[in-house]
Amino acid sequence: MIYAIGDIHGQIDQLENALRLIEIDGGANAHIVFLGDYTDRGPDSRAVVERLMNGVAEGRNWTVLRGNHDRMFCRYLADGTEHDAQIKSGKGWFDPALGGAETLRSYGVEVAGTDTLSRAQAAVPPEHLAFLESRPLWFETDDLIFVHAGIRPNIAMEDQIEDDLIWIRVGFLDHEGPFEKLIVHGHTALDTPTHLGNRVDLDGGAGYGRPLVPAVFDGTICFTLTDQGRVPLLPSA
Repeated sequence: MIYAIGDIHGQIDQLENALRLIEIDGGANAHIVFLGDYTDRGPDSRAVVERLMNGVAEGRNWTVLRGNHDRMFCRYLADGTEHDAQIKSGKGWFDPALGGAETLRSYGVEVAGTDTLSRAQAAVPPEHLAFLESRPLWFETDDLIFVHAGIRPNIAMEDQIEDDLIWIRVGFLDHEGPFEKLIVHGHTALDTPTHLGNRVDLDGGAGYGRPLVPAVFDGTICFTLTDQGRVPLLPSA
């Protein structure tokens, strides 16, 4: 069995609930894959990052992947970069649609004035950035590939590029054929986790106030976890 949690986006209470459901189902040593996007939009990115850091430091069986929002956070703190070339609209990290201001606010920094970057660099612990920057981009089992956004079809995993693994939509979401393995991803928010046949999207929109619903995989068979127990997540028609 392997468990997965989609995009958290600063929702620490939702994360704690997801971890509770997983522990009920699989015990304290369950292998959990986190699919990235721990920061932005929600109210407490700092607490989410600290929770994940502490779990890894304690030796929990957690695989913590990196998402595009985590990269934007790190890039801003490195040199003030607010824009990513993958955002075709030109919106910056502080745009309300992206939610960077909420991340800095969780560290006690308000976005105001030309000294925002220097105040942020002083407030955000370097170990938080080091943790996020060191996260792997994908994880693979015999049956599954876990990744934040998706993959470029017909390209070996070792040849995939970072921008695709954390940003891709076009060319992945519209791909109707089978992948080498079932892809488990987040990044593209839906109303609820959804099985699309060749992929499972676990971004149920926690960044927009919807529940963070964890999943468990037995091979390629998938269930979501609720207070009432497992619910089969079957391919949509």
